[in-house]
Amino acid sequence: MASLHFCSECNNLLYPKADPGRRIMVYACRICSEEEIGENKCVYRNDLLTVTKEQVGITTDLGSDPTLAHSNITCPHCGQDDAVFYQDQSKRKETRMILFFVCTKCNHSFTDPSLPQDNRPDTS
Repeated sequence: MASLHFCSECNNLLYPKADPGRRIMVYACRICSEEEIGENKCVYRNDLLTVTKEQVGITTDLGSDPTLAHSNITCPHCGQDDAVFYQDQSKRKETRMILFFVCTKCNHSFTDPSLPQDNRPDTS
């Protein structure tokens, strides 16, 4: 874990710097000439995020939530044609509107069946 280091002489921030003569990384002050040898050799870390498909979250008692809008879409599980729906809340760059439906009778979660199969999020 990278942390901030401060100069013991002037209390300014120490910056990572390569010392090619000793072939080590040091933390050096830009104000005075104070240096200290760095214990952590990590200067920069790039965390790659994996892109995953949307997944239906835990949906307990959403069918009885009075604040959600109703739709007359047919449930693929029980055949009931009353479901509440809500929009995907993920924070990603490619934001597309995906509606998740919850049957008011059997509480089954599903997406719009008119979506192409490869654009549907995982509902398991």
